[in-house]
Amino acid sequence: MAEAPKVPTRLRVAQPDDWLRKAMTAKTPASRARFAQKGLASRAPIDKTTHAMLLRQVYLANFEERRFARALQAAESALEMGVLVDVFHQDAARAAIAAGDLDRALLHLRSATRRGPADRRALHNWTLGGLLFFARRYDESIAALERAARWGTTDKPLYRAQLALVRVAAGQHVSDLQDIIDDLSRAPCGQGYGRFVLGHLAYAAREWAAARRYLQAFVKRTESGRTAMVIALEPELGMSRATLAKMAEN
Repeated sequence: MAEAPKVPTRLRVAQPDDWLRKAMTAKTPASRARFAQKGLASRAPIDKTTHAMLLRQVYLANFEERRFARALQAAESALEMGVLVDVFHQDAARAAIAAGDLDRALLHLRSATRRGPADRRALHNWTLGGLLFFARRYDESIAALERAARWGTTDKPLYRAQLALVRVAAGQHVSDLQDIIDDLSRAPCGQGYGRFVLGHLAYAAREWAAARRYLQAFVKRTESGRTAMVIALEPELGMSRATLAKMAEN
């Protein structure tokens, strides 16, 4: 007796979390945005966290393509979901400062310091202090970095070093500068962004060879990173290149 033909299995309809996974592993900003928008447009039920994370993919795609106003809009829309609010305040601040809106960026970062969980408040204060440093608002920067250094744990050497850097820029004397440099150079957080801080502290200490080595490593690593990181660290890259140029003239 002939076997009855099988009924084709209905294809599974992609869910919002399927589109989120696709967006998070996308190779280009355009495909990241396309997948995220498909997830947001899905008629399937979507929880607040997935909704917020899809909006974050929209934010990242626009940020990487330097559409900062759209990136800011996506980050602020994600805030309305009420999940990971400190993360989305950070994202919004990054887009706002890239768009040239310092006041809005500061508003978001200050909200992140208040609304974030206790174990991330040191990080948010450090980010706030860094932004105020580049705005040359040194007193406010010092206050934020003092909080970061007080509450920090594994990254405390970085926060203390950045605080020292701002004090140097403000014309203050830092009596334990070499100890701070040594502590950061030995710590894991002395890699990556730590090279930017170490390079400028070494420059302040007139250790030209060390300053050049740290800053060149920071610039090389940053320029080879993801587009979003390069954009976010443009002030640090500009300052590092300027300091390297000064040393090359001498």
